[in-house]
Amino acid sequence: MPLPQLTIYRHDQRHRALITLAGEIGLESAPLVRAALAQCLSDGIRIVDVDLTPVTFCDCSGLNAFLYAAQRTRRAGGILRLHNPPQSLRRILDLTGCGFLLLGLPLGHRPPSLGDVPAPAAPDLPYRSVPPGPVLSGDAR
Repeated sequence: MPLPQLTIYRHDQRHRALITLAGEIGLESAPLVRAALAQCLSDGIRIVDVDLTPVTFCDCSGLNAFLYAAQRTRRAGGILRLHNPPQSLRRILDLTGCGFLLLGLPLGHRPPSLGDVPAPAAPDLPYRSVPPGPVLSGDAR
């Protein structure tokens, strides 16, 4: 069995780490990602930024590793953010609707304070009732 084509770089600064992944994240390499992110928690790191700029492919195995690590990091009082995901991962995040759990601002940017940016006004949308569709064979109501 060939070795996973993934390289993991880690740069720590106190309780913060920048993990840069390079290569492909799939079924064979996702355990490496999971282990590297778990090691951050074991080392006392509570803010983990994952730069995916050099990643050429990431499937649902990689997404699962990131979601697991984000959950564990949150339980420990920290945060895990993905930056610059490849198109393959962006597509999975769009399909699953879980991008809000993982995506952060670009590296080097901080979120504005609440006083800096006014909240957008809610658009006035007309109320529209949608009639129920036909019941298809096998559908439960």
